[in-house]
Amino acid sequence: MSGFERRPARFTLLLILLLPVPASAAPLVNQLADHPSPYLALHGHDPVAWQEWNAATIARARRENKLLFVSVGYFACHWCHVMQRESYRNPHIAALLNRDFIPVKVDRELNTGLDDALQTFSARLQGAAGWPLNAFVTPEGYPAFVVLYVPPDGFQTLLTQLSARWASEQADIRRLAALAAPPRGARPADAPLTAARSAKAWERFMAGVWQEADTLHGGFGQVSKFPMAPQLSALLDRQAQHPDAGLADFLRLTFDQMAVRGMRDHIGGGFFRYTVDPGWDTPHFEKMLYDNAHLAMLYQRAATLLDRPRYREIARGTLGFMRDELGDANGGFYSSTSAVDAAGREGATYLWEPDELQRRLPPEVYAAVRRVWRLDVPRSLEAGYLPAEYVSPTADERPLLAEAARILYPLRRGRSLPKDDKLNAGLNGLALSAFSQASRLDPGYRREADRLFPLDAAGQGRPAGESDGAWPGPAGCGAGGLRLCGAGSARPCRCHGQRTIARTGPAACPDRLALVLACGGLEA
Repeated sequence: MSGFERRPARFTLLLILLLPVPASAAPLVNQLADHPSPYLALHGHDPVAWQEWNAATIARARRENKLLFVSVGYFACHWCHVMQRESYRNPHIAALLNRDFIPVKVDRELNTGLDDALQTFSARLQGAAGWPLNAFVTPEGYPAFVVLYVPPDGFQTLLTQLSARWASEQADIRRLAALAAPPRGARPADAPLTAARSAKAWERFMAGVWQEADTLHGGFGQVSKFPMAPQLSALLDRQAQHPDAGLADFLRLTFDQMAVRGMRDHIGGGFFRYTVDPGWDTPHFEKMLYDNAHLAMLYQRAATLLDRPRYREIARGTLGFMRDELGDANGGFYSSTSAVDAAGREGATYLWEPDELQRRLPPEVYAAVRRVWRLDVPRSLEAGYLPAEYVSPTADERPLLAEAARILYPLRRGRSLPKDDKLNAGLNGLALSAFSQASRLDPGYRREADRLFPLDAAGQGRPAGESDGAWPGPAGCGAGGLRLCGAGSARPCRCHGQRTIARTGPAACPDRLALVLACGGLEA
């Protein structure tokens, strides 16, 4: 689930006079300034009076009989930042949100169960899901309506109309929202996984794969391209168990295209989150820890299974990015890097002007990058050209491209690269797996795994002065917990522990769409 669709709201909404705020209600105040979540802290100075998702917020919505406006995003989300700039910093839109709703801002990496429930509702209602996800939720916890990105004029109109609709038809809205939720306690029927059921499941899965597969460019879909790491992992499993020449060719095509085109960072290693085109050429420039941990493992495995030894170097570069750009000095890895630099310029950290390249690189190296990176064609990105193999390099050009990366990487390290410095124990568990598996390539990776293991498993190795409650591990947050500290900052640490996160998941919340208010996220 990702991206957004620009579409008009589907409700035919009735305009009537707005309900006034009760005189006894204390004014809402933005609660997110200096929040330990970097994403939430970004919204701490919006004129919107953002609240956290917790019991006090729900109680206020019930007391004031207002819809909750629940806006879910994350630090590296480009369109989340666009909507903040266009709408949440707009004083007129903020006044509507503060007067007629209870505005709640959610970091999806802290409230995964809440995000999952709302994504499911969005997919059912709109046929699309992603971020920013903006849901209007009844005081009882049932989502009634949801939109993704909306331009400011349309968003202001939507707020006015929904407020009017709530004033005139709230009983119907409450009833329909409750009916839209699946029956409480519904569970799939338990059945043993027999060989026949397994074969049938694989048959359905492979039919879906070939329906969505792009056999020209690799990957899945014909619009944007995501790495789809879990699906690729399953396909490698399938190829290992039931070798198939056609599937092997498709997997090689996919792994090749992700590695050589714009999806991969050819200077610093690692992969961007997705490309906006089907040919893997133009990325959205955020990089996620979970994508890179998955892909490091996949490229290691594919090197052997698909007989592509060079994939091991791709894996090494990905692990190097994780270590150099996401690594915390005290151990562990940050969650992501931003798509924009400190000045708000999309992709500027990674893009180059031809004049600078010509100054920095030896003539023969510049000649190679000019041809392979297509510096001779009109640019498609405002801030410069993206290094990628848009033309296949010759054998003589490959060492020249490697030399270009060696020269340019330290220069690029001097550029700004905002990071989401949360240390998420679950994501660090993926990183632990990636470095542990990589120790087969190089025993040196064992040291990175050893630095991670105490964080993820033993609750040891925490920096001096950190309390148990601020560090993931059984002694503190527990497995799946989060250390919410601004690295190197004065922001306080806070533990969002296993209890809160686990209880927001579908296994604990039978009514996933109801966002059961007694079921997690309320004790943070």
